[in-house]
Amino acid sequence: MSEVKHELKRSLGLIDATSLVAGSMIGSGIFLVTAAMARDVGSAAWILLIWLVTGLLTMSAALSYGELAGMMPNAGGQYVYIQRAYGKLISFLYGWTVFTVIQTGTIAAVAVAFSNYTAVFFPVLEHKILTLGANFAITNKQILAMFVIALLTFINTKGIKSGKIIQLVFTSAKLIALFSLIALGIYIGFHTDTFAQNFTNMWDASKTVLAEDGTLTITKLSGVALLGAMGATIINSLFSSDAWNNVTFIAGEIKDPKKNIPRSLFLGTLIVTIIYILANIAYLAVLPLHGIPGETASVTQHGIMFASQDRVGAAAASAIMGNVGVFMMAGLIMVSTFGCNSGLILSGGRLFYAMAKDGLFFKKAADLNDYDVPSRALWLQCVWACFLCLTGRYGDLLTYATFASLLFYILTIGGLFILRKKEPDAERPYRAFGYPLVPVLYIITTSLICFTLLVYDTRNTGLGLAIVALGIPVYYLFMHKKE
Repeated sequence: MSEVKHELKRSLGLIDATSLVAGSMIGSGIFLVTAAMARDVGSAAWILLIWLVTGLLTMSAALSYGELAGMMPNAGGQYVYIQRAYGKLISFLYGWTVFTVIQTGTIAAVAVAFSNYTAVFFPVLEHKILTLGANFAITNKQILAMFVIALLTFINTKGIKSGKIIQLVFTSAKLIALFSLIALGIYIGFHTDTFAQNFTNMWDASKTVLAEDGTLTITKLSGVALLGAMGATIINSLFSSDAWNNVTFIAGEIKDPKKNIPRSLFLGTLIVTIIYILANIAYLAVLPLHGIPGETASVTQHGIMFASQDRVGAAAASAIMGNVGVFMMAGLIMVSTFGCNSGLILSGGRLFYAMAKDGLFFKKAADLNDYDVPSRALWLQCVWACFLCLTGRYGDLLTYATFASLLFYILTIGGLFILRKKEPDAERPYRAFGYPLVPVLYIITTSLICFTLLVYDTRNTGLGLAIVALGIPVYYLFMHKKE
């Protein structure tokens, strides 16, 4: 009796792929990071401009990736593009960073965000179950986060259709809920004077620092200082808009990938860009930008800048609907993060599967199960993500890796120019929009952001580079084993 040959099945259409792009992008960031951005630049107009620039950068990158996706409609996506343009070492360093921090760290962070908001309904999750020393503790929230990761991994090992259903249901639910919140916020907000007040002297920028003793230091920003502050704080909106490239990882399971991947990249990033800008308009319509810190201050007094635990989304919902809004927002973020993690888990396993097939990851990760999915790659991803949940250091790791992630985006889009020169006759069903201007503008702008981060956040960017560099000896270890 002949052995059944398992291979990836092309069963995802354009709607599925677009759902994965949008669903993977929208996690918890949009509900949180505007508070930090408000403290960094202190201006409603500059905040909206930063979100607009973020959206344009993301969309221009997605449009550029469309050409590479059309050329190489294979599982692994960005890893495959980098390898074809730069060779195995650079592609391995990308895959190494994705496994150690970018994908698994994001999965851990999103799972803990899910647990944090579940604790709004079940406060018992805040309880510690184990304490070791002064700085390490395991809480019920961490256990729930690991359970959610394991549950979603198990579901995704049962076939691509299982993951597709979860993605469609949860992405649709959070889009409907987000649009409802935005519509209510803008409608109610424009019947007050909050929006008008936020846009009085709307280009006056300032940085607000809250000292440990409660002292506020406000510094006016202009010129180079303003550009530096914007370059540093845009990392918040860029992180919230990340993971759009995950759809390229599952190219081996998308129908007509040469057309559907470029389309889904454009549609997904466009939808999320519009939602993010409208969400920030809604925040500015119902909450004052500036506020005061302190536990005794009301939601309105805190404003966007000092929203409790930076939960701007929850503060806006509370301003719209009162206390019930807090619970409704908690439920929305639970839906958002659960669906987001399903997409991240589904797609990440395909990248590690592609690496394993090249002999650059654990050999067994290249095996497909009876449902034609790389279950062992998924479980390896699950184990490391759960470990990051336990350490409590995933947030730091994400900060370190965001800089490295931007560098790999620059490298990948730079690969467009390399491949146009090396392989001028290669099939290109879709050609990058605005080439060469749009890709060049992306590379220049993102390089300037990276330079700004090097100057203003040298420690974290240096650690990001160190994580990438640690992959070099690991690469040669895998190459040695192949000999």
